[in-house]
Amino acid sequence: MSPAKTKTKTNLSLVEELSYEQALAELETIVTSLEANQLSLEDAMALFERGQALTKHCIELLDKAELRVKKLSGDNLVDVAIED
Repeated sequence: MSPAKTKTKTNLSLVEELSYEQALAELETIVTSLEANQLSLEDAMALFERGQALTKHCIELLDKAELRVKKLSGDNLVDVAIED
């Protein structure tokens, strides 16, 4: 296995260990870094890939939380109108 693949695999496994809050905070940091537009292409791509993994992880955690809520509420979720 090449060093790049090992590094990516290690980073992805670490993403899976993050809480939702930790992953979201890191994702926000990545977005800020990318928006600053002061990274080399290689660094920007690495951050983008990490951001993609973090986004996927956050979505999975949210899906799991939604499933737990549905189980607890007996699948009787009601949409709540948000007032402005």
